[in-house]
Amino acid sequence: MTMQESSGVALWRQVADGIERGIADGRFAAGEKLPGEMEIAETYRVNRHTVRRALAALAERGLVRAERGSGTYVEAQRLAYPLRSRTRFSEIVGAGGHEPRGQLIEAGTDIATREIARELGLKTGAPLIRIEAVRLADRTPICVSTTWLSAEQFPDAGAVFADLRSMTKLLAHYGIKDYRRASTRITAAIVDATDAARLDLPLGRPVLVVDATDVDNADKPLVTKRSRFAAERVEFLVEG
Repeated sequence: MTMQESSGVALWRQVADGIERGIADGRFAAGEKLPGEMEIAETYRVNRHTVRRALAALAERGLVRAERGSGTYVEAQRLAYPLRSRTRFSEIVGAGGHEPRGQLIEAGTDIATREIARELGLKTGAPLIRIEAVRLADRTPICVSTTWLSAEQFPDAGAVFADLRSMTKLLAHYGIKDYRRASTRITAAIVDATDAARLDLPLGRPVLVVDATDVDNADKPLVTKRSRFAAERVEFLVEG
C-alpha cells in the first residue's frame, strides 16, 4: 500500500486511519498486539517516525496502548450502548468504565418545523432553543447531537447546558427530576464534513443517526434530538 501526500491528508493520519479501520473491521482484535513499527512502515511505505506519530495519535484517543519493551496493543472496544426507556449517556458511559464528557459546540434559537412541532407538542413556528453538543467517552468522541427544546419552557437552556454539560442536569435545573424515552428511530448515514471534524472521523465513515423524543412522567414532550453516533465506536443494545 502506498501513501500519497497528494490526497491532501498527512501521511501519519493515513496510517492511523488504516490501523483504525483494521480495529473497526476486526482484523486487529481488542487486546491483540499490533505489528511492529518496522512492519507497519513497510506496509504503508513510510518511515518509522510517521508510524510513531500515527500510533501516538491513536493512543491519545484511547484506541491503542503502548507497553514499554513489549509493543503496541489494541485497546478499542465498541461501547455497549443500551437503548431503553431511561437512556442516560453519562450512566451508560460510566458503567462501561469510562469518563463521560459533554462539550457544547453552540447554542442558539430556532423555530419549530412541522416535524419538530409535532414531536414537542407545539405549534409550527414556535420559538425553540437549539443545542449542538459532542459527547465523549474519556477523550474519544462518541456522538454529536442536536437537541431542541421549547424556548418558553426552558429559557436560557443553552447557557445552562454550557455550565452543566448534561441534559439530565439541565432538565433537573428546570425542576424535572425524571423523564423517559417516548420514541427512538435509528437510520444509517455517511458522515458529513462538519460531523467528521467533530467526531474525528475520516470522510466516508458510517454514522448511526438516532432521532429520539423524551417526555416527563405525565407524557408531556420535553426535548427532541438527532444524534449522530460513530458507528465503529458503539454497539446498540435494544432492551425492553
